[in-house]
Amino acid sequence: MPVNEQVTDSVTQVNTKVIGETPAMAMGNMLMSTSQALGTAAHNGTGAQQQAQITMQAATVQGVNSLMSIGSSVIGRSAESIIEPG
Repeated sequence: MPVNEQVTDSVTQVNTKVIGETPAMAMGNMLMSTSQALGTAAHNGTGAQQQAQITMQAATVQGVNSLMSIGSSVIGRSAESIIEPG
């Protein structure tokens, strides 16, 4: 049974269009996944910086608490030796 040439031409054109678009679609998919990965990495970096800042602040507070718990006489002597050298 013969097929109308207009039908075969239409199918051929659609197939050619799909094959021609394939590289562009693949590149678009790759760029989308790459941008998603980079965005996630930026968010992870921000979270790591925030956690590090909290840890450093806690260490500073502990250091100040240690210094302040030595006793006022020791702090006074240390301050005196700094203020009046010699």
